[in-house]
Amino acid sequence: MAKGLVKVYRDLEVYQAAFAAAMEIFEISKAFPIEERYSLTDQMRRSSRSVCANLGEAWRKRRYQAAFIAKISDCQAEATETQIWLEFAVKCHYLDAEVGRTFYRNSDQILGQLVNMVRNAPTWTIQ
Repeated sequence: MAKGLVKVYRDLEVYQAAFAAAMEIFEISKAFPIEERYSLTDQMRRSSRSVCANLGEAWRKRRYQAAFIAKISDCQAEATETQIWLEFAVKCHYLDAEVGRTFYRNSDQILGQLVNMVRNAPTWTIQ
């Protein structure tokens, strides 16, 4: 994630990965049972999309390092929530365990990128 190449939040590798993951979750969750529409399905979709939304907000809050870090922290929380919903989907047999592990690993990579953004916040914020 070279800072010099990033002009808008959509250029962030972590944003692109999170967006792709959210879209994959949307597609796979279409097969979840109808009785889960307003609970697990909705929650999983919302939390995965929220990672992207919070990244966009963080990008606009780069003028203030504390605000930037707070929004990245929100991203981390939403990514972790998505992992929890994935666990439920696997345990309820709505999602194949191997597919769930793949999603979980992708989430771990996204979380790692978010952690690095916090660690290197001064390089991401506007001075």
